[in-house]
Amino acid sequence: MKILFVGDYSGFHATLAAELRRGGHDVTVISDGSRCMDTVRDIDLRRTPGLLGGVAYMRRLFKLWPGLKGYDIVQLINPNFLHLRPGKIRYFFRELKRNNGAVCLSLAGSDPVIVKGCVEDDLFRYSEFRVGGAKTEYVRKTPGIEYRWLNGGMGDYCRFIYENVDAAVSALYEYHVAARPYLGGKLCYGGIPVDLSAVPEIPFALEEKEKINMLVGIKSEMELFKGTGRMLEAAREVERRHPDLCRVSVARDLPFSEYMDALRGTHVVLDQLYSYTPATNALQTMAMGKVAVSGAEPEYYDFIEERELHPVVNVVPDDAEMVRVLENLVTDRVSLADRAACGRQFVEKHNSAPVVTGRFMRVWEQVAR
Repeated sequence: MKILFVGDYSGFHATLAAELRRGGHDVTVISDGSRCMDTVRDIDLRRTPGLLGGVAYMRRLFKLWPGLKGYDIVQLINPNFLHLRPGKIRYFFRELKRNNGAVCLSLAGSDPVIVKGCVEDDLFRYSEFRVGGAKTEYVRKTPGIEYRWLNGGMGDYCRFIYENVDAAVSALYEYHVAARPYLGGKLCYGGIPVDLSAVPEIPFALEEKEKINMLVGIKSEMELFKGTGRMLEAAREVERRHPDLCRVSVARDLPFSEYMDALRGTHVVLDQLYSYTPATNALQTMAMGKVAVSGAEPEYYDFIEERELHPVVNVVPDDAEMVRVLENLVTDRVSLADRAACGRQFVEKHNSAPVVTGRFMRVWEQVAR
């Protein structure tokens, strides 16, 4: 197949592309490198700030787009697959539909339908937007964010994309649940791919008197959204209570390669607070043989039909509860190695690049023209 990926988040499409190339497919990735992460892409499509940056970005798109034709599959990272307003993205979407085979959607980030599921449809006990019906710190400190997602052009545009794509593949349980009423039979679950060949397992080692190193990876622009600031404070409280047992490290705004290097010297990685599902950072952590603290609610394990391997240390957006969970983790050192080994097995079974790519291929084979 000849496949075009447009956009990327945390190397999601780049990982699929690498696996597809190993299988002999012709693949192109166009993205901004997931901004500070600087992930792999064939064609760079970053937008610099300001008016001049916007003009240069549009010129780049109009120069690039006529050549994007003849692909069997075009896979978009999100309805907002370009850094433009919805009305302008609509034009580029139509051109992709006109000049290629099937155009499919990755549900790999927020969009109006997913936000509606969190805010209005009460699908989850908590999310980045609501906790028990109350607005999160992210919403309180980002005035108008919910209105911008749910009203006017954004909502109409998202429905246009949902109606006109040939298929959609969800990355997370939450995205699948929120989008299912709108996409119906077009929707399949894919999960997040991890290239295990690029993330070699490091045997979990913790000397008798060695401090447990808890790493918090933070992207500044996503700190409130992911809840990593709250996780950092909880970790530091545990460090204050048990300075002889643990220490806290912070990796802020690192490129992907540097972040992966930082992972090697850690035992426990604090990922994100508001998710029901372990995402890219948590999965790569487990693949490396570390312990991930993230979201892994019972609904998620039921959704993927996993009854035995439950490696993720699940946390919820309650500061006192988070401190309790982390305190139990650092005081029960014996269980850490078992949990780390279980994590690698989990990723091999559910999220290895061949497994996830196979799910995408089955979708594409049904819709390719």
